[in-house]
Amino acid sequence: MELRQIEHFLAVVRCSGFTSAAQEVHIVQSALSASVRKLEADLGAPLFERTSRGVLLTEAGRALLPVAHRMVADADAARGEVAAVLGLARGRVSIGTIQALTMVDLPRELGEFRRRHEGVQIHVRDGLVPALAAAVADGSLDLAYLAADGPLPTDLAVFATWQQQLVLVTHPGHRLAGRQRVRLSDLDGEPFVDLSGSGMQEMVRRRFADAGLRRNPVCEATHVPLLLDLVAAGLGVTVVPQRVAERTGLTHATVADGDLTRTIYLAGRSSVPSNPAARALLAHLTSQPPRTAKNSSSGTQPAKPTNAARTSTRAPKASSSRPEPS
Repeated sequence: MELRQIEHFLAVVRCSGFTSAAQEVHIVQSALSASVRKLEADLGAPLFERTSRGVLLTEAGRALLPVAHRMVADADAARGEVAAVLGLARGRVSIGTIQALTMVDLPRELGEFRRRHEGVQIHVRDGLVPALAAAVADGSLDLAYLAADGPLPTDLAVFATWQQQLVLVTHPGHRLAGRQRVRLSDLDGEPFVDLSGSGMQEMVRRRFADAGLRRNPVCEATHVPLLLDLVAAGLGVTVVPQRVAERTGLTHATVADGDLTRTIYLAGRSSVPSNPAARALLAHLTSQPPRTAKNSSSGTQPAKPTNAARTSTRAPKASSSRPEPS
């Protein structure tokens, strides 16, 4: 059993199929399939079941999954420790992010970090908070930007926090268009377009339930740009971060009595990441005020993190190759 086979196994799990997994790891599909078959032969059990719905994990595959994550995380940590000795000439770091991140221009920050550490590979994953938090907890992500309508699980270390305001977004021809403020009661029974599985929609559901109002979800999207396109087509209203709304052609309004504010966290598995590349990236992300892109489709906005020493563990210093603030 080789580490590369374990990495191929995890790629198939992430991509839910062999074709897209082969593209992710940059090998032909036949080679990926052969690698997985060899792993199955070494373990003495099939790991995947091919069905009409795609590739599913078998019981043996589900048993291997957490162990595989730990093996890759340990290998990354080993590479990282060697990279630290070499001044981060090599290494790998994984970071996750919610789709509607409005506090940091993450692509810009990662681009700058990569220019300073050209030998470090960066893996970026976007997704929903439960999956990202689980990935941080099991070590498959070093860091992640998470959002919550309350505190994060206690097994995660928090390095910085921000407050993010959500607003109602409507089609310009909607009956509420042009109003700067609305009340929850104005939305009783209103058709909603939801971001599937999103904490933003879960927050709205709770607010409606607490107020005894009826919410009427009529359509779901899996990504923020599609969500906004569906609202623009008149299918319903939705809630998104204020800075996302300001960069669309849609109208938006504050929900006066909804308390639609959530906390954004930069989090990791431990107060001091074991991966030196992750420590260096964390130092880069927390050593200066967040910066935003003027034309970012994610609607980034400047915001200062709260004092990490008050709210969480202070961000650790990077190795001797720590980048200078720009």
